[in-house]
Parts: sequence; C-alpha cells; structure tokens
Amino acid sequence: MENHNLTNEFPELAEKINTFKLNDDVFKKMYVNYEEINALIQHYEEGDQNHTTDEHLTDLRKKRVHLKDDLYSYLMK
Repeated sequence: MENHNLTNEFPELAEKINTFKLNDDVFKKMYVNYEEINALIQHYEEGDQNHTTDEHLTDLRKKRVHLKDDLYSYLMK
C-alpha cells in the first residue's frame, strides 16, 4: 500500500512542512484535514471489509488530491 503522508509526497519539503505545522495555523488546518482524509482512505483500502462505496472512496481520493495541491501551493508561496 502506497504511503500518501505529506512528507512522503514531498520529501524535499519535509523541513518546511514541519515548520509550517508548528507555526502556521492556516497550514496546520489544511494539513490535519489532509491527514484525516488520508487515514480514512487507508482504513477503507486496508480493511478486510469495505464499509463504503466505490463512489465515496473516489470522492475521498479527489479531496485528498485537491488538498495536496492546495498544500503544495501554500508551501511554495
């Protein structure tokens, strides 16, 4: 299973991510939202029983991509 944690997605920005998590409330809110959605997706993908629909899982994946794009843009300001 692929690891989509933000520091794995952008290893070159790991230090900046950690700094922003500690010092930037806007970034921290987006980051927490991203990590929650990512954890939910992992839960559904790794579970023996899938307690969601394919459509819901696809929607969660789309949200994760959009959040990742937003976080990357924020980091590159």
